[in-house]
Amino acid sequence: MRSRKGFTLVEIMIVVAIIVLLAAIAIPNLLRARLSANEATAIAAMRTLSTAMESYRAAQSPPAYPTALTNLNASNPPYIDSVLAGGNKSGYTFTLSGGGNTYGIVATPQTENVTGVRSFFVDQSGVVRVGNTTAGTPIE
Repeated sequence: MRSRKGFTLVEIMIVVAIIVLLAAIAIPNLLRARLSANEATAIAAMRTLSTAMESYRAAQSPPAYPTALTNLNASNPPYIDSVLAGGNKSGYTFTLSGGGNTYGIVATPQTENVTGVRSFFVDQSGVVRVGNTTAGTPIE
């Protein structure tokens, strides 16, 4: 009698089908997790920017907010890192408007529904809001 070694074609096809099924279940969950991570990073960056804006303002005479994010990195010591000062971080674009007595920072996804779904807003009140204006919902 001959002993058979190896797998039959049917067995290999069943294994491949199981792997494809598991991948079809896992990939959307991974994409959703990446979206959530990018949004959490954007919220943290908004809080960092709010704190940096207040620290910058307190160090000025007379007190005034900066007119560009790069000003927060150009001071000695820098208030934020060079990546955030460039306006892009973790799939979000950060835009500063204002300066002087008021400011507004908007964080928007670089690619809608790929790097993020929601946009965020913060102003001199320090409250991070969902949306791109003060009328958004505060994040608690």
